[in-house]
Amino acid sequence: MVNPKNTEKSSNSSLEGVLERITFYNEENGFLIGKLRENDKSEEIAVVGKAPKIQCGETLILKGKWTTHPKHGNQFLFDKFESKLPASAYGIRKYLGSGLVHGIGKTYANKIVDHFGSDTLKIISEDSVRLREIPGIGSKRIKGIRLAWEEQKTIREVMMFLQTYGVTDALCLRLVRKYGNDAKSILENDPYRIIRDVKGIGFKTADKIALNLGLSSNGSDRIDAGILHTQQEAEDEGHTHMDRREIALKATALLETQAEGVEKRIQTLIEETELISTEPDWIQLPTSWRAEDNIARSLQSVLKTPSSLPSILIEKAIEWAQDKAGFGFADAQTKGIRNALSSKVAILTGGPGTGKTTILRAIVSILKAKKARVMLAAPTGRAARRMSESASHFAQTVHRLLKFDPSHGGFTVNEKSPLVCDFLIMDETSMLDIRLASALFRSVPAHAHVLLVGDSDQLPSVGSGNVLKNLIDCSLFSVTRLEVTFRQAENSGIVNLAHGILAGKGSPPSPVDSLDKLNPKQDVHFIRAVTPELCVEVITKLCSQILPKKFSIDTKQDVQILAPLHRGTAGIGNLNDQIRDSINPHGSTLTMGFNIFREGDKVIQTRNNYDKDVFNGDMGIIDSVDSINGKIEILFEGRRIIYERMEITDLQPAYAISVHKSQGSEYPVVIFPLLKQHFMMLQRNLVYTGLTRAKKKVIFVGDPAAYAMAIRNNKTLVRQTDLIRKIKQAT
Repeated sequence: MVNPKNTEKSSNSSLEGVLERITFYNEENGFLIGKLRENDKSEEIAVVGKAPKIQCGETLILKGKWTTHPKHGNQFLFDKFESKLPASAYGIRKYLGSGLVHGIGKTYANKIVDHFGSDTLKIISEDSVRLREIPGIGSKRIKGIRLAWEEQKTIREVMMFLQTYGVTDALCLRLVRKYGNDAKSILENDPYRIIRDVKGIGFKTADKIALNLGLSSNGSDRIDAGILHTQQEAEDEGHTHMDRREIALKATALLETQAEGVEKRIQTLIEETELISTEPDWIQLPTSWRAEDNIARSLQSVLKTPSSLPSILIEKAIEWAQDKAGFGFADAQTKGIRNALSSKVAILTGGPGTGKTTILRAIVSILKAKKARVMLAAPTGRAARRMSESASHFAQTVHRLLKFDPSHGGFTVNEKSPLVCDFLIMDETSMLDIRLASALFRSVPAHAHVLLVGDSDQLPSVGSGNVLKNLIDCSLFSVTRLEVTFRQAENSGIVNLAHGILAGKGSPPSPVDSLDKLNPKQDVHFIRAVTPELCVEVITKLCSQILPKKFSIDTKQDVQILAPLHRGTAGIGNLNDQIRDSINPHGSTLTMGFNIFREGDKVIQTRNNYDKDVFNGDMGIIDSVDSINGKIEILFEGRRIIYERMEITDLQPAYAISVHKSQGSEYPVVIFPLLKQHFMMLQRNLVYTGLTRAKKKVIFVGDPAAYAMAIRNNKTLVRQTDLIRKIKQAT
């Protein structure tokens, strides 16, 4: 990049790169403010000047001078411009490099577009034999390209249109799946609609498309979209309602417009019920308002309705359960059983090893002996299977319990057609966000009992809300807290460390600097690796050599890496690439955007697919890859599921996943990278949650100082919710 300090007074500087974003455009005089990225550079440069009829994705040669804006910093003011490569060629390059066209990856995409430019599509469609002009492309590859090209006629135009505006391959496919052949028309006529309809598409992407299509920067559609996006961002952080003034300030900054106009539009959105005013100074999205209201009303209905349970002499039942178990229960365990059987809504909370399983098994045994209709549920398949084994009674996921119907887009079990049960036990309740909790509680018949089991010290749900904590804090339900550890002998290191972490004074074993010094008899380890590069090297060696050879552990089946961040050298993306190459280097491969899928890879489903009966968080192993037709076969717990090319975007490599994704699951061995570079995520409950996912062994790899930072940091983000007020209001 030209150094602005050396050229600030020069009027004949030049700049070449791709126009990535248009932040302001005046259609009348062509005045433009945009962001340009030089070739192979990551930094965007602010450019200002007149450029009529210009589009995102064009490669421009600009002539002008550098200047410094008091607010926006260095800018390049241009008075002349030349379009070297049209936006269509940019979109073609991105599309071909996405991996969607078999036989063309990023390398060949660049070579083809560099050679044929904007005529590339015509060459592939009408004269594909000319692709032989590109070194390395032979007749077999050309045939594969032609077949893939013909198959994708319906999505090609939309994909290239979208990728011109920086939409990722995965999101492009989601839009095509959502809108079909209408995608381009919808984008051109109502670009802000995609923010509401497709999760993962943000305001900036939609705004980029809208501004380049000539929509007004101060139009009501744009301001409304900015306000709703700001509210949605707050929800993505876990809040269910937010201070009205804070939303107005953030939306004003996002839109770079006048605060007065934003305030007026907020009031209009409230009047049009696009936003709900929960209190004078708080606002909420209608979906969140309904979810919290449904939870409050449903639970109050259960509380007020007489029980349908057969008569149970609770103290005698507890004695019977103790005889059946072969040991006496602790006072807290007895209290938990008593509260669950006597209260219409009860909560059981505690960390690992505190006796939750013993209580569940006893309650289920008592209820089955009384021939009560009891149902068990958990948020994930793994959690449901674990619950079923520990309670000796069938358990299922919430989604299967409530019977989602894809054709109607909702659950068929609801308040009009409730569950047929006398007692519902919900495990891992901390994972429930307000929407899933709303669907669950609406399905509970008013005469039934509800027992909510969970660990309130774990990370809250991925979705918005803090349901378990809110229900505990509202003081209207019977709560049993388990604090005494019973699982000392079985899992002493992990359990003891977990309780020490909660007390703010947990410390792992003394770090070792060499993998040779790992003690197979320990269940908690800490390997010192203070740089991201060394951390990745150590984890790779653990997975490929030490664990399988020294500990006889199957890395693919029994080991799970839980990383705090997605990006960076020690982030989830790079860890997946490195582990794949080290333990699964061979086999047919399919590339989709930034993700590589290879036969034998471990993968995770990232969204609920009700048609395939595969849900967010389910893990499987790729059994076969058909790279020619773009298909993958995956084994999910013995079930073979076929993914078409358009569905593969729902998958992610899963050698390494986030701690949030691990909730509700247990793994024999957990590897947990912890570095100072993770400082934004270093919190006590993050380490606690990751640690308690391990059944037999946990291995921290990183900087002991980062571990200490996390344990000291108990100032987690307080989620703003309105559930407690609504519950009390419903009494």
